[in-house]
Amino acid sequence: MIVVFLGPPGAGKGTQAKLLSQRMGFYHLSTGDILREAVKKQTPLGIKAKEYMDRGELVPDSLIIALIEEYLPEKGGVILDGFPRTIAQAEALESMLNAKGKKLSKVILFDSPDEAIIDRLSGRRVCSSCGALYHVKYNPPKKDEICDFCGGSLVQREDDKEAVVEKRLEVYRKQTEPLIDFYRKKNIIYRLDATKGVEELFSELEGIIKDDG
Repeated sequence: MIVVFLGPPGAGKGTQAKLLSQRMGFYHLSTGDILREAVKKQTPLGIKAKEYMDRGELVPDSLIIALIEEYLPEKGGVILDGFPRTIAQAEALESMLNAKGKKLSKVILFDSPDEAIIDRLSGRRVCSSCGALYHVKYNPPKKDEICDFCGGSLVQREDDKEAVVEKRLEVYRKQTEPLIDFYRKKNIIYRLDATKGVEELFSELEGIIKDDG
């Protein structure tokens, strides 16, 4: 089973992908992760991708598809997280899967209003030493700006700042939202209310994954 996770940044896709991987044995294929790994290992595709990344340019669709093809396991469940982001990428993915005799099973849409995303991301803090995650409102440290685990200082990532989050959401609405209609026409999209708690959301996600109807 190949499943695409679709939704705005900060909607909880990564958390749910991790749970699905741990509890149901899915392979979590994150485009960001495989790009970093390919660059780190200096694979031929990684070297090509790094050239674009170093120039601050988007890695071309053809290169991303080639990377996904390289990392896509032959058997077992797979979660595609962070890809596709555009109609062109979705069509390229479809062609690649068809050539391998595979098909996309389901698309899970993590739906959340912009206000909830901005609140969630702009309040997020990360330990500069151990990487532990906090939230100023929902999961604050015991001492302000100090990590409970290692005593390191907490920082706000650049891409979690409110103005940056708003820009990321704008890009998502423009580029990725058209995918909702694309997959709705194929009758394989399922909507989840991403404002729900982690376990409640996973319970609903698990039900969708197990449903063969």
